[in-house]
Amino acid sequence: MARDPRYDVLFEPIAVGPKVAKNRFWQVPQCNGAGSDKPGMQAAHREVKADGGWGVIFTESCAITPDADQQPAGVTARLWDEDDVRNLSLMTERVHLYSALAGVELKHGGSLAQNAESRLPARGVSQIQNDLRPMSVPHEMSIEDIQQLRADFVAAALRAQRAGFDLISIYAGVASLPAYFIYPFYNKRTDEYGGSFENRIRLLREVVNDIKAAVPECGVGLRFAIDTLDAPYGYGDQGIRAADEGIRVIEALDADVDYWDINIGSVNWGEDAASSRFKDTNYEAEYTRIAKTVAKKPVVNVGRLTDPNVMVAAITSGQCDFIGGARPAIADPFIPAKIEAGRVDEIRECIGCNVCISRWEIGPAPIWCTQNATAGEEYRRGWHPERFEIASNADSLVLVIGAGPAGMECATVLGKRGMAGVHVVDAAPRLGGHLSWVSQLPGLAQWGRVTDYRQIQIDKLDNVEFIPNRMMSAQEALDYGADYVVFATGSSWSREGLNGQTQAPLPGWDQANIMTPEDLIKDQMQPVGTDAVVYDTDGYYMGASVAESLAKQGIRVTYITPQDTMAPYMRKTLEEQRMYQQLVALGVRILTQTTLVSLEQDAVNAKHNWNGVEERITASMVVPVTQRLSDDSVYQEALRLWNKEDSDVKGIYLIGDAYAPGMIAQAIFQGHRLAREFDSPDPNVPLPYIRERQLADPSAYRFGEPLPLEVLRSNRASAPVAGRP
Repeated sequence: MARDPRYDVLFEPIAVGPKVAKNRFWQVPQCNGAGSDKPGMQAAHREVKADGGWGVIFTESCAITPDADQQPAGVTARLWDEDDVRNLSLMTERVHLYSALAGVELKHGGSLAQNAESRLPARGVSQIQNDLRPMSVPHEMSIEDIQQLRADFVAAALRAQRAGFDLISIYAGVASLPAYFIYPFYNKRTDEYGGSFENRIRLLREVVNDIKAAVPECGVGLRFAIDTLDAPYGYGDQGIRAADEGIRVIEALDADVDYWDINIGSVNWGEDAASSRFKDTNYEAEYTRIAKTVAKKPVVNVGRLTDPNVMVAAITSGQCDFIGGARPAIADPFIPAKIEAGRVDEIRECIGCNVCISRWEIGPAPIWCTQNATAGEEYRRGWHPERFEIASNADSLVLVIGAGPAGMECATVLGKRGMAGVHVVDAAPRLGGHLSWVSQLPGLAQWGRVTDYRQIQIDKLDNVEFIPNRMMSAQEALDYGADYVVFATGSSWSREGLNGQTQAPLPGWDQANIMTPEDLIKDQMQPVGTDAVVYDTDGYYMGASVAESLAKQGIRVTYITPQDTMAPYMRKTLEEQRMYQQLVALGVRILTQTTLVSLEQDAVNAKHNWNGVEERITASMVVPVTQRLSDDSVYQEALRLWNKEDSDVKGIYLIGDAYAPGMIAQAIFQGHRLAREFDSPDPNVPLPYIRERQLADPSAYRFGEPLPLEVLRSNRASAPVAGRP
């Protein structure tokens, strides 16, 4: 199929300073857990997007010096020395194979930089503790220190050029030194770098011009937070606002830069990388439109854009010049290629769950994506999101029991690997498993895209058949005539309230009016009475979502958790603040660090974990959101009945929540992994993957010996800037 002419505007080449982007698709800086220490993963994760048609592809945030490092809070790239140049050059080489531009985002984290590895003190605009990190009082930079910082930026830019980068972004947004100088909230200086607007943007202007002079062959731009938002999401008038100083920054520096990569927010970056629970697609449009009123240079727009019709409207209305994407490019690196080929219906749309962000927030773990199991696996496992090898046992019929996330993904990949037949059987009338009711929870409708994409794929695969409304026993599965049987039968929430805190069910659970999330949402049972206690030891979205759902029905809800905060994993997905505010606004009482010690017919007894204070709370019903239990009884019975030597069934497998309950991303990964390795010696045992790591060189080992001066100098080389000898 050919590209729809409506989308032609998305494929126009655009000049970016001395470079030309082949189209309007711009993968904005996005962390993946590779940094510069895992060059294979970094290169492959970017190459797959170049392969998928993105015209501009950036690294993640890239620390310019050893005192600019955010680790261990999250892995970022580094451009400290020539070793980093070597590692990152692999990425640029691979991206250039597809005529795409490679970009790098240079950043100094200022007082937020933890520098846990280098142990260097942080540099800051003023000597005031960072608002996000305790024990983070920086050194207040002198004029000489500022000159050194300028030199550090130039040195990093020169290294970026040597690594082959075409575009260099200076990060002037969340937690970066140029931005710290701009915001009065942080900048308390009284010299030429503080006070007036011109003084506060002085360093940013200098850094831009220093880099432009040093690397004239590269396009140089700003990733700029045009609005730091109102409290409690930002700094209010102590930051910058788009219609005031935000637009003034663009007016002041537009002649100096080659492009603007616009976003919003402050240290609370959940307003920028907002989840679909709280923000719809293209939610930053109003801010980019403000930038476009004065910017003469190309402007990049972000906001979880996945629909090409919305993209075209953004371009043709003058909202922006480039379609920026981080999470959409993770979920489907082939968005441009699919639009180009007339396969818009096959775009694997980002669901906005922010699981990708959560893995970065946790630390050095590689990226996960709910929609795209191959994200982060392109190099170490050799997985490509659009290419599948025909299996050596492709002449087989595979029976998949269960059409939830794991079953759908396994069946889809098996179909693409050319199996003779894949039959997906489920007791429900439609695909989706527990997603069919989870996506009915408040704000989670876009999670239904997980099913939508796989429904389309299964419908297109002639060798995959969905058989609804059919329960299947273990014996029926073994007698079905399949060569292999995959059980993906999911899990259910514990009615007894089995939990990790006590390693036991809730005392008195059989005396209380217990309602599980399935009772309330899936089966639409009427709540009992008017007072509910939701007890959450799971720690992710379900407990808070059930509390919200009940409160919206007029039920008085007390949300109790033994954790330090409500739904702690939602802090990792950047949803905690808004979820907390939403529950409080609905009248939900939130008790943290509190354990249920016993349940009665009309009340619960709770005890604070630390001070031991007990409280009896009225509860006409209790909703334990403690943990799920695998629904694996049919699998266990099949194993008992199966005689491998005498059976036509060659293999039986258990995947997804039926194996171990986890988040949707993990269920999909398990289904994908099994299907990718279905013709391995034993698909139950995962194949090894490439582990990028440093290996010992005994000849280089030192103990108690200082490093040679030339080595030290190579790791801390700076280039001069104008006016500095």
